[in-house]
Amino acid sequence: MSAQPSRMSSRRAVAIGAGVVAAAALLGVVSYTATKPDTSTRVTTGDSPVTDVSAEPQAGVYPELAKLARRDAADPLAVGRADAPVVMVEYADFKCGYCGKFARDTEPGLVEKYVKNGTLRIEWRNYPIFGEESEAAARAGWAAGQQGRFWEFHSAAYAEGAKEKGFGAARLDALAREAGVKDLDRFRRDRAGDAAAAAVRKDQEEAYGLGATSTPSFLINGRPIAGAQPVEAFTQAIESAKAAAKPAPGSGPKPGPDSASESAPGAGPEPGTKSAPEAGTGDGDQ
Repeated sequence: MSAQPSRMSSRRAVAIGAGVVAAAALLGVVSYTATKPDTSTRVTTGDSPVTDVSAEPQAGVYPELAKLARRDAADPLAVGRADAPVVMVEYADFKCGYCGKFARDTEPGLVEKYVKNGTLRIEWRNYPIFGEESEAAARAGWAAGQQGRFWEFHSAAYAEGAKEKGFGAARLDALAREAGVKDLDRFRRDRAGDAAAAAVRKDQEEAYGLGATSTPSFLINGRPIAGAQPVEAFTQAIESAKAAAKPAPGSGPKPGPDSASESAPGAGPEPGTKSAPEAGTGDGDQ
């Protein structure tokens, strides 16, 4: 019995990898491409080159990766219409400083500009890479989501200075209260339960299968973006994906988020990523 999950995970990783072999390590390569010293044709901020975003809608897009969008209308860890033409999948860690910058500085603008008019859906994936507290925070976020307060927890956990206070049990309770989680006993049970562990593990295995070695990492309709890049990198990718979707006349997105996402995230960018310690890139400003 214990070997079964391992076999299933291996098959899933092989299936994902087989579909995107041309990406040559996918987000791992993108992480390098986003930071190597070559400023040829990239969006830049100051001296920092960021991920290529071509004007050609399908350039750099991997159809197999686009299939990773779950589009589950009942997903409490998503914001935006389930049928939005563009889906951004975000792989992130609550202890990641760059994830926090994206959450505070960039994500709110994307929600305002694209989620509220029905163009964009954002799907969160827990990708804890910095040890036990990362794992605990991921499970707590999932548990808050079971009471419809994930995005409020997300905002509280990514507030300026929140990471430095750690994510011990008492701190997670405090964040849940700040997020408006009503039943703290249920929150504690849920975050300690098997369902939370399984949900986090599912997201982790998806990220591992992609070859993602750093946080935050993103997929926008199958286009990988590594790091908390300038907002222009995200808006260009979203606009390209929207153009490629080509909705039929009169069938464009309708205003308003879906019923599974009652509140928008608070979100912030600065070029760079938080790399997994096991990937040999250090733990950054953990």
